[in-house]
Amino acid sequence: MNSARGLLAASVISIQNSCFIYPACQKCFSRLILDSRRFNCLKCGRTGEAKDASYRYRLSLKIADANDLFDITVFGSCLDPFFGVTAENLQRCIQDFNQLSGETNTDASPGVLVQAVESCFIGRRFIFGV
Repeated sequence: MNSARGLLAASVISIQNSCFIYPACQKCFSRLILDSRRFNCLKCGRTGEAKDASYRYRLSLKIADANDLFDITVFGSCLDPFFGVTAENLQRCIQDFNQLSGETNTDASPGVLVQAVESCFIGRRFIFGV
């Protein structure tokens, strides 16, 4: 595997999924397994109460530069300025919205949020650290 790092100027072609946040381990940033009361990190073994789970941004994109297409995932607080809130606060908003609208899929982002993210990113050019 090549360990070289660099910058890539590319345009966003599409958003790869509509799940923009995930419950993240505060120790290793891996996805937490949540049930109604507890969370568990399969990678480092951290556990706790589900209500204390932290959330982190994860935005999967298809991007293109002048020559190639790439699948890239952007993680963490660098996305706070684009969403206008932390991942924690966005998760609360999504939960409140889903509860009010009767949505049963707790991982679902409201359609209006998906449209807003698509409008913000698709067709725009960014510099990615890879």
